[in-house]
Parts: sequence; C-alpha cells; structure tokens
Amino acid sequence: MSAETITYAIGDIHGCADLLDRLLERIESHAAGRAKRLVFLGDYIDRGPDSARVIEILRRLQWRAPEDVVCLMGNHEEMLLKSLREPGALDHWIYNGGAETLASFGVSGPEELPGEVLDWIEALPTLHEDAQRWYVHAGFRPEAAVPDPDPHNRLWIREPFLSEDCDFGRHVVHGHTPQTRGGPDCRRFRTNLDTGAVYGNALTAGVFSDAQGPALEFLREPAG
Repeated sequence: MSAETITYAIGDIHGCADLLDRLLERIESHAAGRAKRLVFLGDYIDRGPDSARVIEILRRLQWRAPEDVVCLMGNHEEMLLKSLREPGALDHWIYNGGAETLASFGVSGPEELPGEVLDWIEALPTLHEDAQRWYVHAGFRPEAAVPDPDPHNRLWIREPFLSEDCDFGRHVVHGHTPQTRGGPDCRRFRTNLDTGAVYGNALTAGVFSDAQGPALEFLREPAG
C-alpha cells in the first residue's frame, strides 16, 4: 500500500465538529505520511451543535489540498438550499435540524448565512468516483442507469437501494441512513458509513485502497 493513495471516506457529521476534529487526527496518524484522499459523504449540517465549525473545517481542508479533499452534497444541504427558494421548504428544514444550524452561525434565517458558505454548499457535487468505487450520499435506484443520473435519488433514496443486493459495477460507499447499532453496514456491493454520530454514536471513516472495493478497515471516533 505504500505506493498508493489511501482513501478515507467519512460518514454523516451533522454538526459534530469535535468528533470530526478527533477523527481527522486519527486519520492523520493512521496515514503516517502516506498519500491520502478524503471523501466526505454529505450531511455536514443540522441537528448537531456546531454546523458552522464543521463547514469551516471542511472548507479549510479543501483550500489546503483541493485535489485530495472531496465534499459531496447531502440531503440536509439540499434542504437548506431549498429553504431559500421554495415556498414551505423553510419549515421542513427547520423541523429537520435547521434551527441548530442557524444557531451555530448566530443568525435567525438562512438568508443571513454567509454568502461564501451558501456558494460552497451550492457547488457541492452529488457523486465522486474512483476505479473501484462510487461515493454518494444516499445511494442509487437499482434499475437506473449506472451511476443513477437522478440527483434526488443520490441524495434521498433508501428503498429499494438498501434492501436489494444490486451490483452497480463498483462498490458503493454511502451514508444517509443511520445505523442503530453504531457500526458501519458492510454489504457485498455497498458500505454505509452513517453510524449515527449525532445520536451519540461514533463518527466513522472507511479506509479504502486501490486494490479492492470494500473497506480494508474502519476508524471510529466515539462520542463523549
């Protein structure tokens, strides 16, 4: 592995900035100077206490290593954007954790959020790929073209993606559906890294190589 780039994919953060800080320290120690890429699977904001600092951390990482840090959009980022342009969407976002995000920025409405933050969120992609894997927030519809071209599915889908054992040509690394047991969900064709950090469980990173689709191992940073 010494000659290859290690990919660390990080599950849903949801404002848990302290957990993110500690997990990034674990990743740095684990990489031990080897080339690495970070792929964040979306849902950086809402529900947790410090969405503002999570976004600050991610933007700083991208600024320092733009080729090696990928931040995908999650459905919570999409909900924030929709709250600015669709009637009724604000209440839906607030109900799903938007109030905590506004509080972390010290503002009373999404229109008061910093413009550079909104621009960054709006530019987030919904898909990343490498030779072995697709990285997406929620998943793909099994009968769709590969990769699923529908952004709504990429951000929101649960069923039938979670229950069907579908081969998408590459291993799918995703989040979106929190695992109640606190560990990643490892299947033949997909790995779910949302381990429910905002619900008191660990924040998880999957460690991936160029040689195989599934993870080699997992780094888990427990809450508390």
